[in-house]
Amino acid sequence: MSIPIWQVDAFANAPFTGNPAAVCLLDKYPGDAWMQSVAAEMNLAETSFVVPLQRQGEFHLRWFTPAVEVDLCGHATLAAAHTLIEQRRVAPGEAIRFQTRSGMLVCQQNDHVITLDFPSTPIIETVAVPLANEVRQSLGVDRATVLRSKFDLVAVVDNASTVRSVTPDFNRLGKIDTRAVMITARSDTPDVDFISRVFAPRVGINEDPVTGSAYCCLAPYWGELLDKTSLVAYQASKRGGTVSCQIAGDRVEISGTAVTVMKATLLVYPE
Repeated sequence: MSIPIWQVDAFANAPFTGNPAAVCLLDKYPGDAWMQSVAAEMNLAETSFVVPLQRQGEFHLRWFTPAVEVDLCGHATLAAAHTLIEQRRVAPGEAIRFQTRSGMLVCQQNDHVITLDFPSTPIIETVAVPLANEVRQSLGVDRATVLRSKFDLVAVVDNASTVRSVTPDFNRLGKIDTRAVMITARSDTPDVDFISRVFAPRVGINEDPVTGSAYCCLAPYWGELLDKTSLVAYQASKRGGTVSCQIAGDRVEISGTAVTVMKATLLVYPE
């Protein structure tokens, strides 16, 4: 019995940039505890577990952080699609359909760029004053409009420089009841529409390098403000990454490239 696992840098044009994810291809799912242990051992923002379904090009996909299973993850979906194509489980240009906790997600490669068709998770509401104050203080910013989406909290600030320079109190952020706290601003460079950073200590990730699912929320928000349906975003983490977004009704098409940096074999098998 051999269980291969790959490490892939997603939303990356070169190795050691973008957001690393592990991809584990399985014949069937083992117990949840084993998958959670593998994800903790990999200690990456996400580990994807992929199981083929009966129809060609269809797979079941689950995502685990080092601490919990999550409902939606963009960069690990991109990494999974990239690995399936690279390992010739699907043909280049063939649609890949993933059954997930967030419904059917379709991915397709075109000229080395993989596009993810994800559900939009737009801003729902402005949060109450005490929570907004706690978010600002945890991020260490004086001014921010704090909003809520389906999964996360979003702090909108006036300057891109604030997004780049913010130094959060991760212990304090981790006590806020949300998957992640995002900070975002309009870009100050002409080739990018908006920038962001994403902090998720509550699920075991202090700062996520490039967060595909964040753009299900951020792209509709900035698209409405900027009156655009096609946007370019930059996630200003240390590793950094560029994400192209296309708003299509209640869906967001998120595009990027990926690079495989490691292949290994798991030697501890599920019982």
